[in-house]
Amino acid sequence: MAIGGLIGLLDDIAALAKLSAASLDDVSAAAGRATAKAAGVVVDDTAVTPQYLQGVTAERELSLVKQIALGSIRNKLIFILPVALLLNHFLPMLLPIILMVGGTYLAFEGAEKVWHKLSGKHDDDKPAVEKGPEAEKTIVSGAIRTDLILSAEIMVIALSTVSHQGFWSQMVSLVVVAFVITILVYGVVALLVRMDDIGLRLAQRESSGVQKLGRGLVTAMPKVLSTIAVVGTIAMLWVGGHILMANLGADGTGWFNAPYEWVHHIEHGIREATGALGGTLGWSFNTLCSAVIGFVVGSVVVGVVHLLPVKKAHVE
Repeated sequence: MAIGGLIGLLDDIAALAKLSAASLDDVSAAAGRATAKAAGVVVDDTAVTPQYLQGVTAERELSLVKQIALGSIRNKLIFILPVALLLNHFLPMLLPIILMVGGTYLAFEGAEKVWHKLSGKHDDDKPAVEKGPEAEKTIVSGAIRTDLILSAEIMVIALSTVSHQGFWSQMVSLVVVAFVITILVYGVVALLVRMDDIGLRLAQRESSGVQKLGRGLVTAMPKVLSTIAVVGTIAMLWVGGHILMANLGADGTGWFNAPYEWVHHIEHGIREATGALGGTLGWSFNTLCSAVIGFVVGSVVVGVVHLLPVKKAHVE
């Protein structure tokens, strides 16, 4: 090959390398923006998951978290990603409908937990490992089913952030988001459920300060997990209600838009009237309204489901 041809080839390779690096930078930036925009639902996902591990023995917790995490990444990559991309390309009007179905399911799950608690019924506290493999499968399948809804919300929010990009850039960005979100959520969940064991190890150290910290962790973690279970139930109602409210009012027409407009009008007024606290108070008002809508819709679905013959037979 002539020297001039070799130099030209090297120039082409350098140009391609620069183009590839720029494309990777664009994808990384887009994935970062998409992950940040979905942060609210990520917090909900992290709060919801630990409640499924109540009653699980310590030696089985990480195994179940791993199974749920694998189910979560499968949800995102095999089910949600291709469907979201194809619908966004061919039938974008169906995405809000799918989200509302998921929001209704979350509202139903949250409301059912609330009514179950108010009814005074208590579940069997025997650890799932003592109930047999079927109990663990039920725990994992229930957590993965709820994760499917939250993951769909996360991925669609992320998709809206990168919708201006080409198809392949969208796909790569969403794959990055799927892995980052899953590692983040289930890494935190694994840390939470094993925090008491970390406390026990710290309590056995020589330093009195470290021992005190360890004993504090052991004492605090049951209360922390109980609080997280409550937060998880509220998160189901909040996210479910917000999905319903936002998507019903998305087109800005009809009486379905009224709750969305009313909530945002008052939220805007709160933000303007309360100065530095406006952001927090406005967000809190929006969250409260979303949770109330989620509870009302979820309670209606609970009533309907419990009237069905199949549900009656199952309950009896």
